[in-house]
Amino acid sequence: MKRAFSTLAIVLAGTSAQAEISEVQRDLVVRRACEAAIWGMPAVGVYDIELAMQRDAGAEFGTLGFMSEPMDSRHGFLTANDVTPYTFGALSTKDGPIVIDVPPAGDKVAFFGTIVNAWQVPIADVGTSGEDAGAGGRYLILPPDFEGKAPEGDFLVHQSNTYGVHFVFRPVAKNGGTHADQAAYAQTLNWYPLADAETPPTAGFIDIKANPVNTLPVYDMTFYNDLNTVVQREPVLAQDNAMMGMLASLGMVRGEAFEPDEDTQAAMLEGLQCAYDTMQEHFISNSVVPLWEDRTWGVWDFAEGQPEAGFPYATDEMVLVDDRAGGSYFWITYLPKKLGGGTFYLTGLTDADGNMLNGEDTYKLTVPADTPAEDFWSVIVYSMKTKGFVEGVDRVGLATPNLPNMQVNEDGSADVYFAPEAPEGLESNWIPTGEDFFLLFRLYGPSEGWMESGWKLPNVEKAE
Repeated sequence: MKRAFSTLAIVLAGTSAQAEISEVQRDLVVRRACEAAIWGMPAVGVYDIELAMQRDAGAEFGTLGFMSEPMDSRHGFLTANDVTPYTFGALSTKDGPIVIDVPPAGDKVAFFGTIVNAWQVPIADVGTSGEDAGAGGRYLILPPDFEGKAPEGDFLVHQSNTYGVHFVFRPVAKNGGTHADQAAYAQTLNWYPLADAETPPTAGFIDIKANPVNTLPVYDMTFYNDLNTVVQREPVLAQDNAMMGMLASLGMVRGEAFEPDEDTQAAMLEGLQCAYDTMQEHFISNSVVPLWEDRTWGVWDFAEGQPEAGFPYATDEMVLVDDRAGGSYFWITYLPKKLGGGTFYLTGLTDADGNMLNGEDTYKLTVPADTPAEDFWSVIVYSMKTKGFVEGVDRVGLATPNLPNMQVNEDGSADVYFAPEAPEGLESNWIPTGEDFFLLFRLYGPSEGWMESGWKLPNVEKAE
């Protein structure tokens, strides 16, 4: 028997043949659609990666993605890097437990990454800085409705509270490892149902470099359609019961079609704009704090206690909805269960005068010769609008490996320019912009004690 709606719910989610919704009802839709989008941000963000694999790359569900080379501007992904390729997976325990078989670290390549649930809550870190510590391991993921004793065997056992199981691993090169080495190593990863553990099949792979995907969330009705997909297929967590009641007034109910009429859609899109603006403001105002008093570079400012807790974004008292969205998953993905892993991030939102970086002016960053990165440094431009790469450009970042082709100053420092057009004669030192942007400066293999050494990254200066 179909669930009975209240009169209000019927009006809000009915067909276009019904009367227009009242101003009061419309305001309610706007408010609830805004809150629903903020609440659903982490689930939509990770589902859109799964969706893009199938829609853009033609992969079947369960096919893993690898990259023969790092990403470029054709790839839409929240604050990804253009130096290390990725390995992706979107799986499900709906039909029973699954095994993700992570290979041991090799001589030239090792994995670094995290397995997360459908809400991007970390389940387990893998690789050299993960639970297997580089020895490799069979990560057994049990479904939320699993009962009884966990299967015996050499498994690293975890039970998820969602059916969806997602991961992205980076095959990090070492000892002169090449992109070819990274691609080959990535394809030694495997997954299979626990039922097939005695004679496991080999996972299928697709090259995401050759088949670019755009995983960026889309802020139109697609957002709510994607959210509905997650709502339909995942169990309702007790912490989300109140939100499920509000979703019902938008016509989003488990087991029923999501078919809002035109008036409701228009109101929901107004709510989605509210959500986007709220998350954008949170990102700019609350997600980054200065690392040095005399510099504009900042570090990520996660909600209190979340890094130590493994980023559940929930406490005994509340779900940290705003911090989870605008503070994290609006612009990043796959947070680790434990911070670390040999990379330090500096975020640049403004120039030396404190003004937001824009796509019209020319800026310069002087990267010192003694930058404390034992592996390498990297600086990448990201669109302030999408939080992904600027689309359609030939270069999204520069890094230590580019130095031989760049103009380097007499003291060994290098000037990097950010502008819509290359400064004359400095094309090799230029990263294109053309729209409002922000920067991530990464230290790969940060030198021990570098923060106490007195080293500081210069401010981004507006250039003539």
